[in-house]
Amino acid sequence: MSEADAAAALLWLSLTAYAVLAGADFGGGVWDIFASGPRRRAQRQAVARAMGPVWEANHVWLIFMITGLFTVFPIAFGSLGLALYVPMTIALIGIVLRGAAFAFRAHGRDAVGPLSPWGIVFGGSSVVAPFFLGTAAAAVASGAIRITGGSVVSGFGAGWSTPFAVVVGLLAVALCAYLAAAYLMVETEDDPALQSDFRRRAVIASAVSGVLALLGLWLAYTQTPRVWSDLTGNGLVLLLLALINGPIALWGVWRLHPRVTRIAVAAQVTLVLWAWAVGQWPYLVPPDLTISDAAAPAATVGAWLAVIAVGMLLVIPSLGVLFRVFKARNPAA
Repeated sequence: MSEADAAAALLWLSLTAYAVLAGADFGGGVWDIFASGPRRRAQRQAVARAMGPVWEANHVWLIFMITGLFTVFPIAFGSLGLALYVPMTIALIGIVLRGAAFAFRAHGRDAVGPLSPWGIVFGGSSVVAPFFLGTAAAAVASGAIRITGGSVVSGFGAGWSTPFAVVVGLLAVALCAYLAAAYLMVETEDDPALQSDFRRRAVIASAVSGVLALLGLWLAYTQTPRVWSDLTGNGLVLLLLALINGPIALWGVWRLHPRVTRIAVAAQVTLVLWAWAVGQWPYLVPPDLTISDAAAPAATVGAWLAVIAVGMLLVIPSLGVLFRVFKARNPAA
């Protein structure tokens, strides 16, 4: 494995961490806006308790990935920034509005009571951000972004506005909701009635994400042959593991094994992301830009890897302490 390959793997690990951790935060916003029944206030409080201490920290992985892509793969960074300007800008606006709404509502007079205007912004942007991130991912995977001589030659709407991209965007939202429901089942183990609410939501999210995943595979087979070829080629083993893991996650929900469910759902998201990554290897932006073609000079890549090795020795333990010490605290309380 070359230094450029190692850098790409590290960036993909950061994307995986962002999807598994921040994805659950996005899903919490989904269940916040769809809170219902006699325990809807308690449902929103459970979301706030789970998210409150760590939601800002989870974005460190997105920042790490963006800055790393800029440093190590500048051609890819520039090309993707131009080609995906529209969906990524919308997603960024959603992330900013979501954070602002969560903070303003948490420190407002009503905190996490009935659905408020800030609650609508919080929930709505929690849907918008992962949806457009998903459509951007679909554009990259489908090979719709074309690069010639280091310049993007495809249009601004290439790849991310297709039926396949829409389904992938919806799948991203459904998986975020599934993650959140699974995590909240663990968070509410001391309240069986509230846990039952999130169990039902996990079942719904599981069914929706399963249907969307199968629809996405069908669209890949019929409309985006590159994605189908990648998934059934290098990514086949991981794709099969994802298909096998799906029923395991649902079994955990059905049999009320929250901790099994949390691990299985996180594994589901991880397997999907890595099936995509392994499937399209050695391309970073298929079909025109490989990892080696997009990499910065070897000295830059080597220096970045060295800095990251030292930095992670500080960041990973710090995040571990943050989750351990502050996870149960709720600034909205």
